Amino acid sequence: MVRIAGAPMTKRIAVLVSGGGTNLQSLIDAQARGEIVNGEIAAVIASNPDAYALERAARAGIPGYVVARKDFASNREMTVALVDKLRELNIGLVVLAGFLHILTGEMVAAFPNAILNVHPALIPSFAGPGCYGLHVHEKALEAALAYGVKLTGATVHFVNEEPDGGPIVLQKAVEILEGDTPEVLQRRVMEQAEWHILPQAVSLFCEGRLCVEGRIVHIL
Repeated sequence: MVRIAGAPMTKRIAVLVSGGGTNLQSLIDAQARGEIVNGEIAAVIASNPDAYALERAARAGIPGYVVARKDFASNREMTVALVDKLRELNIGLVVLAGFLHILTGEMVAAFPNAILNVHPALIPSFAGPGCYGLHVHEKALEAALAYGVKLTGATVHFVNEEPDGGPIVLQKAVEILEGDTPEVLQRRVMEQAEWHILPQAVSLFCEGRLCVEGRIVHIL
């Protein structure tokens, strides 16, 4: 089945965060430069009331909201609350930018092919359950030592119910260098890949230029 993701109407974007919000900042900066075509960041929703990302949103004049994981008995209850908030805000695209909680099927059902996630590796490498944050870069460095792996990178993909398993939108490779620590590699992947391809993918969606056919995303 072929599905065109996005639509001609200006898309209201919600960015879901849990921590510092560096990827959120890349989206805010891209929007300020006019690089997110036909879309606007309408809301930032944090799972942690102390997330620094909320301060970034406030400085940019973007409304911030909290749907705190600790307030719910399960991921499902939190997901249902998030879906209700997103619908209330008339959101057309959901972006996961350092959101550290597993969303259940209610989110995918509510926003089919309208949830983007950035993962700090070249999926399918270093992906799946347990691969998040520094753990991803630790696995990349283990592979470099064991097999001589030279490249990692970042992936933007649509979210489905399989962790890191949705259709891939964009990828960008980054070198693994001798002497890298997980922290150094994490920073390089953010600076050279994540902060570039996430705004690009968001703009492509908002322009209606992503065509999803099975597991393949065509860029129109």
